[in-house]
Amino acid sequence: MEEYKTWFGVPRKEIKWYPRIDPAKCIGCGLCTQVCGRGVYSYDFADRKSVVIKPYNCLVGCLTCSNLCPAGAIDFPDPGVARDAARKFGIFKVVRERLKEHFEEFLEKTEKYRENVGKD
Repeated sequence: MEEYKTWFGVPRKEIKWYPRIDPAKCIGCGLCTQVCGRGVYSYDFADRKSVVIKPYNCLVGCLTCSNLCPAGAIDFPDPGVARDAARKFGIFKVVRERLKEHFEEFLEKTEKYRENVGKD
């Protein structure tokens, strides 16, 4: 997918953040194939195991699949890799610029949120 080739304008392959599955631990439940919305995983029906097929589609810093894996079979690099990449590539500056661009939108959403807090 074209939209996953960069992370805040940085070529995604320059950031070594992606999952690895330990096949010895994987129980073949396939949950990771369903909770990942970026197509990182597929399922090998012959081996009855999930496999990483598009590692660089993984969102930098995301750990959802690993957190939900019932067997603890999915590992990621240390989260410092993501933080270091954000610093190295000036991601915080890009984020601040985007926040300014969407100021009115965020202001409106925040006001609506505040109006509805506690009404549940």
